[in-house]
Amino acid sequence: MTRGFYIGRFQPYHNGHHSVVETISEEVDELVLGIGSAGDSHTRHDPFTAGERIMMITKSLVDSDLVTYAVPIEDLDRNSVWVSHVQSMSPEFDVAYSNNPLVIQLFKEAGVEVRQSPMFNRDVLEGTEVRDRMVEGGDWEKLVPEPVTEVIEESGGIERIQRVSQTDSNGV
Repeated sequence: MTRGFYIGRFQPYHNGHHSVVETISEEVDELVLGIGSAGDSHTRHDPFTAGERIMMITKSLVDSDLVTYAVPIEDLDRNSVWVSHVQSMSPEFDVAYSNNPLVIQLFKEAGVEVRQSPMFNRDVLEGTEVRDRMVEGGDWEKLVPEPVTEVIEESGGIERIQRVSQTDSNGV
């Protein structure tokens, strides 16, 4: 049995992430999804809580044949010990998936096999684009799995990201 590890902020979990998970599912029996920056929420960059992101992922993958575990991983501002921190917060895994150069380097230095996953429509399927559309009242729903839309609506996520994106400056 092979267990993979895929980390992301998932702010929010979108169709690009979903496509990566589907691709990874062809290579592993189980997948740990590390919810990166788990302690961050209520900002334009990180509007959703770790709990909300876990709900997004769990509900989006409920019909998948892949056994998945969503695990919150809080930030650690010491790269040299980051992999051991991740390993301490996660079920044991055999291979890590990432396209982030720093994450790849850190896992390789720690002796963990790393595989890169193909990115899907990265110009549109990217968290910043999804969040920008939410702030601007644009069409963001088609960029995320349907259960994610439900979680965001249930949590008041659109109102939250719009409110925290406002400035209190007078333009000076």
